[in-house]
Amino acid sequence: MEKHVLTIVCKINPTPKQVVKIEATLQAFADACNYINEVVEPKITHNVTIQNQVYKEARERFGLAANLAIRAINRVSSNRKTAKRMDKPVKKFLPTSADYDARIFSFREKDWSVSLTLVGGRERFGVDVGSYQKGKLSGSTPTSATLVKHKNGTYSVNIQVKTDAPNPQKSQGVIGVDLGRTDVAVTSDGESFSGQQITKIRDRYSRVRASLQKKASEGTRSTRRRARQILQRLSGRERRFQSWVNHSVSKYIVGKARQSGRSIAIEDLTGLRERTNEQPRNKTERRRSNSWAFFQLRMFLDYKALGVGVEVIKVNPAYTSQTCHKCLHIHPVKGKSYRSGKTFNCRHCNWKGDADLNGANVIKLLGASVNSPGGSYLSCELPRKVEYFQPSLFDLVQGC
Repeated sequence: MEKHVLTIVCKINPTPKQVVKIEATLQAFADACNYINEVVEPKITHNVTIQNQVYKEARERFGLAANLAIRAINRVSSNRKTAKRMDKPVKKFLPTSADYDARIFSFREKDWSVSLTLVGGRERFGVDVGSYQKGKLSGSTPTSATLVKHKNGTYSVNIQVKTDAPNPQKSQGVIGVDLGRTDVAVTSDGESFSGQQITKIRDRYSRVRASLQKKASEGTRSTRRRARQILQRLSGRERRFQSWVNHSVSKYIVGKARQSGRSIAIEDLTGLRERTNEQPRNKTERRRSNSWAFFQLRMFLDYKALGVGVEVIKVNPAYTSQTCHKCLHIHPVKGKSYRSGKTFNCRHCNWKGDADLNGANVIKLLGASVNSPGGSYLSCELPRKVEYFQPSLFDLVQGC
């Protein structure tokens, strides 16, 4: 049975002596990861192969406990696999987090505390938990966690709670969801989550950030220090704002799907940032596209849906914004589109409406064809005569 993994962030308040041990552990863990990544051939990604080459030396060189050394090896392995899929090199590891398993981490509910193996010995910490964390952790026996140092200098233990995911509900249809920036999300039911207010807030953050960055580099010593402190707080506020929006949107969509007994179809946005950055855009547009957490929203949809038994279907994003959901045709002239900004005006069947709503309905049709293969969700009529015929969405899926 598939597992539902929920990460519970629990703040800890270590003593000054414990802070020294935490800092030493985070630094040793990062140094071990960087060392492993340097001495092992870049093409090797399997954790067992890496472990056979460097485990003993990495442990002795950096003073790590046995399982912390294993966790460092597994982190390098995981990052290499991700970098390979994205065709990018592994970035330098920073002393901001360390991974833990059941042998070097434990949670105790009776006094709401955690125990971690650090450089210099085992330490126990009380955790600051509210009603939400208590509800999720009560009765559980977590076996993994991550020790994290935040930008503001505080520490937390992010505990992973694993539960059996409920069996997927029998789908009675599909909700198509088109993710974007003008509208954060538009569903095939016609519901949209406007991004206009979000854009205004993010632009304001950008202006303030630019002003502070200038002061941080050109002001007096005290001004520079103060500007850097404010920049840290600003970064946290913007990050929390993005998470709040993405949580709200994903919670509503998943709730709607569960209530109506439907699956959710979304585009597979892997490589979206790289593809959009290839397009000619000004600096402001590039910042707006790159700064919004589309991947986070998709991940929120995934884990919230898994937790309530709603299936999420990933579809190929090719031509979803150019295809008419009514007649399934694309503009016959290469390089042209029926879409213009927020408007979609099909010249084949004369349907006209919101472009994102059209895209959401195309995604819905693709999701339905995957969810219920053999159905008549995708069908079209070929144009009798065109100068240049570009295939319809139906052609791309199964041939027309």
